[in-house]
Amino acid sequence: MLIAASVAAISLGALVSLWAYQSTSDTRSVLAVRQTIERGEVITADDLMTVNISVDPALRPLPADRAESVVGKYAALDMSAGGVVTQDQVTDQALPAAGSSVVGIALTAGMLPADQVRAGDKVRVVVTTGQQGEMPTGEPDSIEAVVVGVARDETTGNAIVNVQVPTDGGPLLAARAATGKVAIVLDSRE
Repeated sequence: MLIAASVAAISLGALVSLWAYQSTSDTRSVLAVRQTIERGEVITADDLMTVNISVDPALRPLPADRAESVVGKYAALDMSAGGVVTQDQVTDQALPAAGSSVVGIALTAGMLPADQVRAGDKVRVVVTTGQQGEMPTGEPDSIEAVVVGVARDETTGNAIVNVQVPTDGGPLLAARAATGKVAIVLDSRE
């Protein structure tokens, strides 16, 4: 009788433990990135995997059953392998958008607002002609653009700002940027 009571107590303890674990565990099946996807790349089924995680409500990952709605779209941001997929990381538009070009501009620290420029910002790329110390006369030439990415060149310390401009303005901006005589003006985010 003592053995039967011990087996019953152990079984009851195991059942209570299992119930407690299941009631406190809020795992969901969500989409995750199998291999790193660079911004602008088309997302394929091979890039995605399903993982079961306990989800923080602030993350808002996409459920695993939404995989078909993501495949064939573009990565709006760089997506690291192992990370969960959120709606903000996926877009219908290619980069650069139709009728647009992306131009990379290498800038020294004094040629753009310090740590202020980020993707999505509307900026003006201003031509800074003339010799050092020479005051410009008149309104300088500028080209309106949208920032699509910012990186730091570890070798030179320069900021590399990628901007999207209309296709017909891309070659002109690239030529001006190659001279090193351009600066970025950040316009209001409102």
